[in-house]
Amino acid sequence: MAAALAAAEAGTRVAVIDAGVRPGGQYWRSPAPGAGPFRPATLHHGWRRFTSTDTRLTELAGTGRVLRLAGHHVWSILPAGDEWSVHCVLGAEPRQHGTPAPVTVHARRLVIATGAYDRQLPFPGWDLPGVITAGGGQALLKGNLVVAGQTVVVAGTGPFLLPVADGLARYGARVAAVIEANSPLAFARFPRAVLGATGKLGEATGYAGRLLRHRVAVRHRHVVLRALGTDRLTGVLVGKLDRAGRVRAGTEREIACDVLAVGWGFTPQLELPLQLGCATRVDVDGSLVVTVDEDQATSVAGVWAAGEATGVGGADLATVEGRLAGLAAAASFGADEVGDDRALRRRRTSLRGFASAMHQVYPIPQVMLERCSDETLVCRCEEVDAGTIRRAVVELGATEARIVKLLARPGMGWCQGRVCGFATACLTARHAGRPVAEADLRAFADRVIAAPTPLGQLATWPGDEPPAGDGG
Repeated sequence: MAAALAAAEAGTRVAVIDAGVRPGGQYWRSPAPGAGPFRPATLHHGWRRFTSTDTRLTELAGTGRVLRLAGHHVWSILPAGDEWSVHCVLGAEPRQHGTPAPVTVHARRLVIATGAYDRQLPFPGWDLPGVITAGGGQALLKGNLVVAGQTVVVAGTGPFLLPVADGLARYGARVAAVIEANSPLAFARFPRAVLGATGKLGEATGYAGRLLRHRVAVRHRHVVLRALGTDRLTGVLVGKLDRAGRVRAGTEREIACDVLAVGWGFTPQLELPLQLGCATRVDVDGSLVVTVDEDQATSVAGVWAAGEATGVGGADLATVEGRLAGLAAAASFGADEVGDDRALRRRRTSLRGFASAMHQVYPIPQVMLERCSDETLVCRCEEVDAGTIRRAVVELGATEARIVKLLARPGMGWCQGRVCGFATACLTARHAGRPVAEADLRAFADRVIAAPTPLGQLATWPGDEPPAGDGG
């Protein structure tokens, strides 16, 4: 949205292709009208910024400067002469026979802002009903005003756990505990980064105060060791980590709950930039991200990227990057209304510094991989356990995650590795005695088809329908 607004106001015609039926993405997700008493201030930061951006885009759409396409899932982007053909499935408006309608948008420039999804690690019992991702719990609340359970434990690592717990507590859940693997005291090692993003401290203080009022215990340097229950979740077993990052003997305790919302950060969604051939790198948090220059330009001419796809850093950083990408895309046409963006660049530098510090403060605890026994399920779609992955490396000689995928089938099920891919890459590297490599991560991020697409559409592709519109 930020990129579209910047480019449109600089004089460029823009098409906004959004997979969401309503604008706002994952961060500014909101319920449908009439869903219930929705109070944006209780679930969102920067809601006014979102509404002003949304309103302005709607105004520009009325002038023909912006084309807004909601509910459009991009499954493929291909070069077509001096422009790009962006192929979409329109999921919200099926054809008469029930097949989602294909739509093609032609554009001379692209800004890719595909976001990210929850990163998960396997542990015993994580496949029990009642165990969900932290983002899933928040999505239910923001998008439907549904509280996932009556008694909730929020676990994993990273500052994202705090707004999840806060939102659930505000809307009536009993949050039994927040189980955080690391400690925010480690930010003391990065004073310059913290001073460059002081607003983040205010957010964290606000969450801490509200959780205290709701009597929610935040247990730092603790991890979930096991999800308890048979047919569904009844509780969790947690333990405290010592200074070496191992579970301290005698600290294990059970916490009763009917929902466990767990998250270990985020995995950038890179199908589209990888389709285009954009260069990538491994970021500080171990994620595969798109490489961009100071203008947010990728290695592919005419393609810019912004937000979590270029490195997980939160909504503020994503918005700044989006605006810079939109301005740069407009400038490539010779637009003369771009203006001075030096303040934006300084802001991006500060927010990127904070994001780098955040990833170092909240790393993935190695104990989660060390305690991943052979019987622990890793790929739930294909029912592949950790022992099968270990044997593929140790006994069958798989040298990278792609070969493990071929031999043992993790990542070949419905989710296509979105849930198990990161864990499989980490386990593969661990058994091979080396760090996680870019090739390991690409094995689960590189997909020819980026979104579920009906065979009927593939049979008629590239199709004979006229484009929905021409975007700048």
